[in-house]
Amino acid sequence: MDEKKIPLREEIASTDKWAIEDIYATDELWENDLIKLKEYANTLSTYRGKISKSAKALFEFLKLDDEVSVLADALGNYAQRKSDENTQNTRYQDFCSRYISAAVSVNSACAFVSPEILSISDEKLASFYDEEPELELYRLSLDRLRKKREHILSDAEEKLLSMSSEMAGAPEQIYSMFSDADLTFPDVKDSEGNTHQLTHGSYIPLMHSADRELRKNAFMAMYETYGSFKNTAAAILSAQTKKLCFYSKARKYGSNLEAALDSTEIPVSVYKNLINAVHENMDYMYRYVRLRKKLLGVDELHFYDLYTPIVNDCDVKISYEDAKKEVLESVSPLGEDYKDILKEGFENRWIDVYENVGKCSGAYSAGARVHPYVLLNYKGTLDSEFTLAHEMGHAIHSYLSNKHQPVCYSDYVIFVAEVASTCNEALLMESLLNKATDKRRRAYLINYFLEQFRTTLYRQTMFAEFELKINELSENGESLTEETLCSIYRDLNKLYFGDDIVIDDEIAMEWARIPHFYYNFYVYQYATGYSAAIALSRKILSGGAQAAQAYKGFLKGGCSKTPIELLCDAGVDMNTTAPITEALSLFGELIDELEELMK
Repeated sequence: MDEKKIPLREEIASTDKWAIEDIYATDELWENDLIKLKEYANTLSTYRGKISKSAKALFEFLKLDDEVSVLADALGNYAQRKSDENTQNTRYQDFCSRYISAAVSVNSACAFVSPEILSISDEKLASFYDEEPELELYRLSLDRLRKKREHILSDAEEKLLSMSSEMAGAPEQIYSMFSDADLTFPDVKDSEGNTHQLTHGSYIPLMHSADRELRKNAFMAMYETYGSFKNTAAAILSAQTKKLCFYSKARKYGSNLEAALDSTEIPVSVYKNLINAVHENMDYMYRYVRLRKKLLGVDELHFYDLYTPIVNDCDVKISYEDAKKEVLESVSPLGEDYKDILKEGFENRWIDVYENVGKCSGAYSAGARVHPYVLLNYKGTLDSEFTLAHEMGHAIHSYLSNKHQPVCYSDYVIFVAEVASTCNEALLMESLLNKATDKRRRAYLINYFLEQFRTTLYRQTMFAEFELKINELSENGESLTEETLCSIYRDLNKLYFGDDIVIDDEIAMEWARIPHFYYNFYVYQYATGYSAAIALSRKILSGGAQAAQAYKGFLKGGCSKTPIELLCDAGVDMNTTAPITEALSLFGELIDELEELMK
């Protein structure tokens, strides 16, 4: 691939594109199934007043609901994946919009379900299980619903909330169109006057450059561009927090955070413990910042100096083929069955590899039932290789959960999602370090490992604290202006990075570049997931087949237990701060080793 010019979609080889045709061979087939989804709304609504009267009717409805889920999964994945291939293609934006409308119709038709199930007495529901033994499959999901009794509203109120869900998606959709489709960045020059194209996909690779002038120019151009739309960006993010306030109040939660975490059965204390544990271990980060400043040999360390390797002459290009081989080798401790799934993904086009004009930025895995789909913007860097490992961790988690759990328990919750992806990364790092016989190569890899701690554990916790603060302000009726957002973000950067870095004015606009702030308290799970993954990777490497089997049991678990229970079964207790503290302790040990290697 010519990385200086971003190719058009049609210029990329089909072998480097995901096999979207595995969901629907043609758009016409998608259209036909969309009609079926709309028809389900009428069918489901016929069960109103019946599911609380008859065990048979309740079981039939829940089975039908599973069928709808499978159909909606295919429709939604096809529309969104096609849209993400080229966000400038309005045809598939329309597909997404029409799918959402149909899904809202189905959800509205089912607004009666939760209130009606809650109206069933405990004694009557117990008799239902006796009358219809197959209903036992749904006992856990029914129990989960009934535990949320105080947050479920009347039939009419639930219908109104369901009808509002399409409108509620507006902040995220508007942000995506603004940031991914409409926003363009100026070209930037390096120290020799060469021009480089700046995009979402090229930004981080440019930040890794050894050319400080290029890094500075890319940094300035990125945030000055966002800064020129600061009021628009603030208004979009403010709309997101107001939306969350509306739903949390409507459902009688004490806060937006409580509402978000309750949906995944995570105690609020886990979120707060993460922030407190990181605050108590800031010294490690301050040490790392001082070490980075020293090894780079700069009078002043700036935020555009944070990504470039501090060990020179070890940054090599990694082809996509080589990256696949190294990732495959690194997961050997998990057994041949795990490797076989990874091979299947590599060989059967689960992955959309390279950036193209209009393609959605970043990377993700979507766990479609036919098979997972992984979006990359592969750039041939070590970071790209780790992103491949990360997203395929998600993909295999989805694959195993879909394969081993019934439809109603196959969707694992977000909290455990980042564990599988980051465990793959940790295993890759261990594999690369074990092969690194050259002292400078080992130092380079340790630097990268340290950066994973900085960007995943510290930085994502900083994001989580920012998200908590802005939601609390919104809950208290305070406006989120660009001045307020920038002030909070600037102060957090000062807290998390300390006195040995210049707090560049531009960094205060970084919040506008982070799409995860539209995911409803998502980012903290990168940090908790990273901590759990570090613990699990060490168990896998030291515990042999038994530890690997326990971990794969976790991957197969879907949502058949609470996330905390699933992780406990695998050997990690996230009710405590121990995994976070232990991970940060390893961060400190790695700083010690890098200092020694670089003497």
